[in-house]
Amino acid sequence: MAVPEFSLSVQFASAAAELPSRAQVRRWVAAALEHDAEITVRIVDADEAQALNQDYRKKGYVPNVLTFEYGEVSPGTLGGDVVICAPVVEREAREQNKPLHHHYAHMTVHGVLHLQGYDHIDPAEADIMESREAVILKRFHIPNPYAS
Repeated sequence: MAVPEFSLSVQFASAAAELPSRAQVRRWVAAALEHDAEITVRIVDADEAQALNQDYRKKGYVPNVLTFEYGEVSPGTLGGDVVICAPVVEREAREQNKPLHHHYAHMTVHGVLHLQGYDHIDPAEADIMESREAVILKRFHIPNPYAS
């Protein structure tokens, strides 16, 4: 299988102190991609994440990650946005006692897999998605986020 080609825009719209570098985000996206893609990864603060979640999903809480799939933007090339909420990722990393960059990697991979049609609503689909995430994160020496 050929290595997928992709264009990536990384946008920092957060006042958070410890954000991943563009290079880190690029490596995480590349590892999760199975198809050519045009992707924007936007790291935001809580107000923007909550507004997007309300406007597009009719849900009033602040999510850790949102994925907006645009389907094929050109033949064979998927398009979409992955929006990661910095304050939620920081809080979850602290609560789960894991390094912050590990959780950013997980949320990036999770969002990119959603972009490619993976889901976790159905338990069987969740097993597939979670095992795929674990395999990808292992490449970065990041422990399985679903292991107890």
